[in-house]
Amino acid sequence: MLGLQLPTDPRWAELVRSDLQALLTDHAWCEQKAASNAISMIVRHPELDDLITELTRIALEELDHFRQVVERIHARGWTLGPERKDHYVNELMHFVRKDGSREERLVDRLLFSAMIEARSCERFRVLTEQCPDEELRAFYHELMISEAGHYTTFIGFARRYGGRVDVDARWREFLAYEAQVIARYGKSPTMHG
Repeated sequence: MLGLQLPTDPRWAELVRSDLQALLTDHAWCEQKAASNAISMIVRHPELDDLITELTRIALEELDHFRQVVERIHARGWTLGPERKDHYVNELMHFVRKDGSREERLVDRLLFSAMIEARSCERFRVLTEQCPDEELRAFYHELMISEAGHYTTFIGFARRYGGRVDVDARWREFLAYEAQVIARYGKSPTMHG
């Protein structure tokens, strides 16, 4: 379903098992950024009522995920650490069109969002299978389902508002680019590390 061309490096799960605190801290900040991304698209496209409705729902859901991750951090006696740069997301952002028509820029932003949700969904699947903490395995299973829904929503809106853009061709370009990017990751216990 997700179409990812390269699976997560198996070494990533080993790193995560050795440092769940780092994973949870990074994950919390990823949820906050996902909410901010949805709000940013609302600000850029206030005329698209159905998009605003869905992005508002997603932003609230992502903030609730942030809360849930922070609760799990605190339940383990840890504190939320500082935000770190997400180099994977920053590299994907380089692929997003900054020029072109408003339609092309919207499609790229939606596909960028879909890509992050797809990779996160895939990583959550790995965590449901390999996380040593039983409660976290169940939690990540729930989030995997949620991320799959977000992925579908973003792809659907890209197709709806794509107009003259060949959305499927552009998605294939995103998938190929993402495979090159993710090949360099799997070396740190962060969500996209």
